[in-house]
Amino acid sequence: MLFRLATSQFPISADIKANYKYIVAQMHAAKAKNCNIIHFPEASLSGYAGVDFKDFEGYNWALLRQCTQDILHLAAELQLWVILGSAHPLSSGHKPHNCLYIINDKGQIQDRYDKRFCAGNATSTEGDLLHYTSGNHFAIFELNGMKCSTLICHDYRYPELYRELKQAGVQLVFHSYHAGNMDATRQVFMESQIGEENFAFNPGRTYPEITMPATMISYAANNYVWISCSNTSAAESCWASFMVRPDGVIIGKLEKNKTDLLITEIDTTKAFYDSTQYWRERSINGELYSGKLVEDPRSEDKTSL
Repeated sequence: MLFRLATSQFPISADIKANYKYIVAQMHAAKAKNCNIIHFPEASLSGYAGVDFKDFEGYNWALLRQCTQDILHLAAELQLWVILGSAHPLSSGHKPHNCLYIINDKGQIQDRYDKRFCAGNATSTEGDLLHYTSGNHFAIFELNGMKCSTLICHDYRYPELYRELKQAGVQLVFHSYHAGNMDATRQVFMESQIGEENFAFNPGRTYPEITMPATMISYAANNYVWISCSNTSAAESCWASFMVRPDGVIIGKLEKNKTDLLITEIDTTKAFYDSTQYWRERSINGELYSGKLVEDPRSEDKTSL
């Protein structure tokens, strides 16, 4: 079965109305290109606390809610699925979730994924954890016969999440990022951590540029899943949105710091190279070898020739 998806990037900011206008325009553009679903970056509507704005003090939650409701109505009108990055407020003074709303083509919130591994320290005094509460569940849904799920940014550092999704039968992961809107001071610091002497050996000068695309390639091939990687284009953006096949091959990429949509057509019946297909399940279950083991004293003797 064929279906088309749009992977978004635009300059996410603290301005909810500006973000909303980009989202609406790209939803219309995705529908015009016959897409079944559009995938937005992390915090695409809300803006990203600690980066796009200082914190949630005085935040306009009423405006965020109204814009979200308008997006739900538009999704129904266009009959378009939407993966929408936002913030979800909690009660009793708890910090909100950094979330993805999974909106179906009837304009309903079918599920919500809350970022499970918010970056930060053990005391929650820095990074995401200063502003957000971590989630505790996967959001798995079916689209055109394909089992899909979602993850957010720093989740990429935890391969266990991809293994769990693979065990659940997920075939396509929408991984939303916010690796951008980096000021000069932050960029200089991150480049200093890499070291100028290593620039020539790597595809970028910051950890996001180097590790995020590489990890997505690895996870796609190791788990045999499609991965849509959506990122903000707010300068300085660390990398451009891209799409990875289940064999680890990138089949489309946008241009950094530029508003655009990446359109991908997926044929759910097409098979790709998968070198780990015979032993992946065994590895997941803790049997860390392929083939058959033998009982042989020369095998057991580890110190002789």
